[in-house]
Amino acid sequence: MSANSSKASDTTMYNILFIIGLCHLLNDAIQAVVPAMFPILEKSMGLSFTQLGIIAFSLNMVSSVLQPVVGVVTDKKPMPFALPIGLTLTLCGVLGLAFAPSFGLIVLSVIFIGFGSAVFHPEGSRVAYMAAGRRRGLAQSIYQVGGNTGQALAPLITALILVPLGQKGASWFSLVAALAVLLLIYIANWYNQRLAANLPLLKKKNLTSDKNTGLSKRVKQSLFLILLLIFARSWYISGMTNFYAFFAIEEYSLTIKESQLFLFAFLIAGALGTFFGGPLADRFGKKKVISFSMLSTVPFAILIPFVPSVLAFLFLTITGFILMTSFSVTVVYAQELVPGKIGTMSGLTVGLAFGMGAIGSVGLGYIADLFSLSSMVSSIGFLPLLGLIAFLLPSDQTVQEWNQ
Repeated sequence: MSANSSKASDTTMYNILFIIGLCHLLNDAIQAVVPAMFPILEKSMGLSFTQLGIIAFSLNMVSSVLQPVVGVVTDKKPMPFALPIGLTLTLCGVLGLAFAPSFGLIVLSVIFIGFGSAVFHPEGSRVAYMAAGRRRGLAQSIYQVGGNTGQALAPLITALILVPLGQKGASWFSLVAALAVLLLIYIANWYNQRLAANLPLLKKKNLTSDKNTGLSKRVKQSLFLILLLIFARSWYISGMTNFYAFFAIEEYSLTIKESQLFLFAFLIAGALGTFFGGPLADRFGKKKVISFSMLSTVPFAILIPFVPSVLAFLFLTITGFILMTSFSVTVVYAQELVPGKIGTMSGLTVGLAFGMGAIGSVGLGYIADLFSLSSMVSSIGFLPLLGLIAFLLPSDQTVQEWNQ
């Protein structure tokens, strides 16, 4: 019995990984609908920029800050069917967003979407971890690339659906949410069966973890460093996705549609980078990929604001690809730093990091208002230099030794 469960845990379940990756794409595409609707809502309901900011803040705070909380709860008691239940809340939020007649109801609808997303991410990451076998980097990449691709679809969602159909066009995404719910019911059944098969092993782990409560000082220091790297990456990406389109319009006299192409190239290249980062980490090591990802981005990130539009487009694509190779890798690194806390580490590295990115974007917007847009875009190019911190991280072998 134990031999069979050991074999199952070593096998990479690609069918589960591709399904959970697809669900991640659908979930994050729905979340991307909210900021994509801002120009529509501003016109149809006469919302101010402050009100739009409140909508964005509500979405990001609920979906991001609640992720570590959900992770802590589900680490203690895994909840397979929380996945379809969470997406059902998202479905309700999407319908509310499409037909809400007032600002207050839009905020409430967005909170439902954010809550569904907060439930999905830690448990989705746990499913990827359970289905990974020995290829944890690849598994996390398949899972995370779905989410990043969903986010990259925001410019296309705006152009193809929301501009012609308006606010009610968001209702089409209830079909997307319904598909995700059906897929997640299948995932939840598999997850439940895997939990039942591994129950004796989980009880044994819980007994040993009760004896060794608390994190060592060296683990806490390493976790602080990895979170600092994630925050730096999130601040840079947040600054570029929120403000670079305005910079490109001002600097190169582009139209709104043309500026969205620059943004789409940056995001879709990031999604590709996310996919390749995991297998590279499985082969060369997580610490090496994290260091390479941050530091190799530096020259391109610094030069982007100062080169002609064609080169800027090329450098944006390269930067998005290289920087995001570390996205899934930092999640796996944190999970291996604190084994047994898969949901908590996923919530910290993905959820809280994106929450900090959202807060960072408010600060970057203030800098742009205080000085200038070009000076803000130029200054964030130096953020990847914080990648030097990666050299202070313990090696993959050291982390494995700590866990023995």
